[in-house]
Amino acid sequence: MSESAPIRVLIVDDEPLARRRIRSLLEGDPEVTLVGECGNGLDAVEAIRAESPDVVFLDIQMPELDGFGVVREVGVDELPVVVFVTAHDEHALEAFSVHALDYLLKPVERDRFRTALDRAKAQLRGRSAAPAAADAAGGGPTQLGARLDALLRHLDADQRFPDRLAIKTDGRVLFIRTEDIDWIETAGNNLKIHVGRDVHLLRATMSRIEQRLSPRRFLRIHRSILVNLDRVRELQPWFQGDYVVILRDGTRLTSGRSYRGALRVLLERAT
Repeated sequence: MSESAPIRVLIVDDEPLARRRIRSLLEGDPEVTLVGECGNGLDAVEAIRAESPDVVFLDIQMPELDGFGVVREVGVDELPVVVFVTAHDEHALEAFSVHALDYLLKPVERDRFRTALDRAKAQLRGRSAAPAAADAAGGGPTQLGARLDALLRHLDADQRFPDRLAIKTDGRVLFIRTEDIDWIETAGNNLKIHVGRDVHLLRATMSRIEQRLSPRRFLRIHRSILVNLDRVRELQPWFQGDYVVILRDGTRLTSGRSYRGALRVLLERAT
């Protein structure tokens, strides 16, 4: 991008109101020209390839092909500067933060949008003024490309975990979404799966269920207790370095001595 050339921007979002909001925030910026809008991921892939935008505001939650699917389809080496746009999604926000990728949270606020756009401009100026040596030699992805590639690996790793558990009960099979599980405890040769006021018995070991559930969502705090981190409301210090884990519904669970390290990690995440 030369100093005088306008910054070519593409907006991708399946919600017309969301596209309109970003379009209105771009208006009046003399450095920016809007090259197109797309309402789905498939059209976005075509537009990125055809228009070669400098910056794309890319919604994550879209039917058929979501924002991450667009990144995979285009390829990290061919992507422009990307600013992700998302409704509140703790997992996605954590992933963006871990890999130092910019995002906007819906509804998009003017000041936050301006900050994201200024960062995108700075990235473009940096590309123009000092291309990476690896890119000049034709080897390796750009710094942004490397972060996007790491993000995709991060997301792909989580996809190996099922989003539902099948539990046989009373001659039928009940499917439970893993995100709906509050906590799990051992009960003899079974596990008690706590889902709200319901408790389901599953014939499995704690070690086995721990391997099947995403460690980004579930944490083992005791040899017989596995808890959904989204349900944790509070940690209270207990005797000799242990903790009482209080869930949103008031359930109180006591940690085990062998799992102090895991809870320290949880505390570090919150600070």
